[in-house]
Amino acid sequence: MSSSSSGLVGAHEIRIRLGGVSRQRVHQITHYSHFPKPVADLEQGKVWRAEDVEAWILVHRPKNRLRQP
Repeated sequence: MSSSSSGLVGAHEIRIRLGGVSRQRVHQITHYSHFPKPVADLEQGKVWRAEDVEAWILVHRPKNRLRQP
């Protein structure tokens, strides 16, 4: 799923934005009470608004924020 065309990201895109952390680590992070709530729970997984995830990263993981294309 491309965040540039839809404004949505899945776990894989979150992994990339966090500098390539493991799938298990993304699962832990996305279950934090302060992590943004997903906007949908699709058959292939949950999706979040890209801007919500970016805002969370700026506050909680500023060193892991990657430049977006």
